[in-house]
Amino acid sequence: MTTIKVAGRGIFSLMIAGFLTVGVLSLAEAREYGDIYMDSTRDSMAKADVGAVIFPHWFHRIRYKCKVCHEKIFVMRKGANNITMADIMEGKACGTCHNGQIAWEPLECKKCHSAELTPAASNTADAGKQSGDR
Repeated sequence: MTTIKVAGRGIFSLMIAGFLTVGVLSLAEAREYGDIYMDSTRDSMAKADVGAVIFPHWFHRIRYKCKVCHEKIFVMRKGANNITMADIMEGKACGTCHNGQIAWEPLECKKCHSAELTPAASNTADAGKQSGDR
């Protein structure tokens, strides 16, 4: 019996490790439902050689109520929020929380700028994906 329990635990541990690995890879490599693609400042992004921003809306939503961000920080209307790195670094927009005290500081570009800048004409909303501010 002990051998079966150890084997069972080993298989269970292997399954959990596999699920965690797949989960981490999918978060890093793919847009999830509800993620918002943002490239409204695409010219400055291209000049700075960074990608477009993928905002993981549901990642934030499962941790905070809507009113934490809406309407005091962000207006809930496409195109209504002109978010710039200058604003973020001044503690506005994303920088309200991403200030090194509440959440990590915006010092590693690829944490947010993780998507390719796609041609402007092809940035229409896809099924399961939301286009963000442009």
